[in-house]
Amino acid sequence: MILQSIETFADRFVGFVRVTADDGSQGWGQVSPYNADITAEVLHRQVAPWILGAELPDTVDLSDPSVPEASSGRAGTAGEVTDLAGLADLDDRLDLVTEREHKFPGSYLRRAMGGIDTALWDLWGWRAGKPVVSLLGGSPGPLRAYASSMKRDITPRAEGERLQRLRDDKGFDAFKIRVGAEVGRDRDEWPGRTETVIPALRMALGPDVALLADANSCYSIDRAIAVGRRLEDQGYCHYEEPCPYWKLDDTKRVTEALEIDVTGGEQDCHINTWRRIIDDHVVDVVQPDILYLGGVARTLKVARMAAVAGRPVTPHCANLSMVTLFTMHVLKAIPNAGAYLEFSIEGPDYYPWQNGLFVNCPYTVDNGCVTISDRPGWGVEVHPEWLAKARYKSSIGEGGK
Repeated sequence: MILQSIETFADRFVGFVRVTADDGSQGWGQVSPYNADITAEVLHRQVAPWILGAELPDTVDLSDPSVPEASSGRAGTAGEVTDLAGLADLDDRLDLVTEREHKFPGSYLRRAMGGIDTALWDLWGWRAGKPVVSLLGGSPGPLRAYASSMKRDITPRAEGERLQRLRDDKGFDAFKIRVGAEVGRDRDEWPGRTETVIPALRMALGPDVALLADANSCYSIDRAIAVGRRLEDQGYCHYEEPCPYWKLDDTKRVTEALEIDVTGGEQDCHINTWRRIIDDHVVDVVQPDILYLGGVARTLKVARMAAVAGRPVTPHCANLSMVTLFTMHVLKAIPNAGAYLEFSIEGPDYYPWQNGLFVNCPYTVDNGCVTISDRPGWGVEVHPEWLAKARYKSSIGEGGK
């Protein structure tokens, strides 16, 4: 298969990608949210030239050993870790992008690569008549989610009340709150908030729910450990990004000091950094973001490294663009999936740009679970009205129209 065109539809917040192959088949993906219009430009200028006209697999189906591309690439079943050689063609092509653009080693290049990778998986799903989760060796159906609060400018009482409503109305049995201030250098959102919100949420939600906390790179080592002890005292199970994420040695010391699972990695987009995070046991639970990292193929590589080390994977997906959908399909397929999917609970007051993205919104929560449909590919249609308002650009390969 040869890609003949790559099109983007973007605004500042979201950028969708459509790829078209030489036989006319198409797939839809997405670059990472936020400054997506810049990422779309990077895609056309620095990624498309190395993808257009290249031979890519006609299909990648890790669930079917009769497909040549899948013969040694199955994602694996519980307790099984197998090779990812079936993804070699795509993986090699993405590696080529990073090599040819070696003077631009940062996040934007990976965010752009993720748009093409995810569109290819949709194309392969439509060709096979299967959802992506099935191509990855999993199956559609329900997936447990945790309700992820993004707010710090909310009182502990108000946070408890709205999470209680979600528990009662949607059946969530796991919740994540924010502690500290984002990259706060040990500051709190306001003095004493963290010390108040940690026990307040346990009291509001009761002893039977799982509670998680995200510090978003707030703390020094000593302060991170002190907050971690408070979380442990209240039975929290997940302590995310306690130290500045780039200070891996600091995070490792916090991990070693605490019993609670220390988690992280959402910002990290280099495979070599991930090797260090996993080999050095910097965190207990790894949290790649599929679009920050550069797509499904690269996320599967990180998931496999984590599986070899016996670490679970709970990816970061903090908004209701397509990134949560991608994560649903991957989580339902990998053998070392974490206990739940991150599911943002913030609506149009917090993320107004989420409105009107899809014709058939894939995000319905019932009994604390989302459901992956059995529709081909990602199983979602981007809304034509949104596309009509977006900034359009295309790159055409040799022989394209």
